[in-house]
Amino acid sequence: MGENVQTEAQSGTEGIVLNKADLGTCRRAFIQALGLGAVGAAILGAADPDSAMAQGAPADITDIDIVQFALNFEYLGAEYYLRAVNGAGLKAGDIDGVGGVGTVNGGKQVPFADSFIRKFAFELAADEEAHVRTLRAALPDASRIGRPQLDLDFAFTFAARSAGLVGPNDRFDVYASDDTFLLGAFLLEDVCVTALIGGAPFIKDKSVLMTASGFLGTEGYQAGAIRTLLYSRGLITQANAISNARDALDGNTDLDQGISGDQSSTPGFSQTDANLVPADRNSLAFGRTFGQVLNIAYLNTTQSPGGFFPQGLRGRLR
Repeated sequence: MGENVQTEAQSGTEGIVLNKADLGTCRRAFIQALGLGAVGAAILGAADPDSAMAQGAPADITDIDIVQFALNFEYLGAEYYLRAVNGAGLKAGDIDGVGGVGTVNGGKQVPFADSFIRKFAFELAADEEAHVRTLRAALPDASRIGRPQLDLDFAFTFAARSAGLVGPNDRFDVYASDDTFLLGAFLLEDVCVTALIGGAPFIKDKSVLMTASGFLGTEGYQAGAIRTLLYSRGLITQANAISNARDALDGNTDLDQGISGDQSSTPGFSQTDANLVPADRNSLAFGRTFGQVLNIAYLNTTQSPGGFFPQGLRGRLR
């Protein structure tokens, strides 16, 4: 075993322990944490993102399907950020709809020590709340899904254990500090960006595509700011571990990128450089299929409800 370190974490990250020697084998460790054992690689192969099943996109996919898919994740983001800044989530008028209103497990006000992080969190919360309202307004009454059941407690702990941020029996309180809050935001926000890119080719109506483009711009700004803050606060190893854990879920290809230069696709970057904009060799941000996004949201490789959505997403793309 390698040296257990907390050297790159600043105050507020007590309990975030990472073994440097495990970073290169995070994919294998994540499979073991899922309890898949020797068949883990085979299961990951079964969730090949190139297959139609893994994409989870029916041949007759509609714009309503895609808007509903996005709304599930905006519910998740809004509840995460609103509870972090206010201790309470979305208002009753913003969560009702088809399927009823699911409960939210976890979430509490973060004792922010840095006033800048607190202000940023308030902005994130306002953005996500507005996104929920925009998407709900875009859906006809018969298609406006209610908030699904969400988990903002054990889902983060499970992800943190699998990434090696805490021990196998330890709890990860994502609302404990500025740093844990940012790590939780990083886990969610990069996925939202790649989901929007992956879903864009299926959108038929230009007005819907324009709205999605606006969402993508906002989510991209948010994700970039989160990555920058993590880097500036010395949480590089922790963020890279989360990136590797996401990569273990989204298929056989190495898509995800951490925040240090050695994670970049740009030639010539080294570990001492920053990778604040995850992009390919052409400096284009990458997208994920619906199936890849579901794997990360459910924290498993079989697209079975769980993780942040214990009862699954609402809508056809689930």
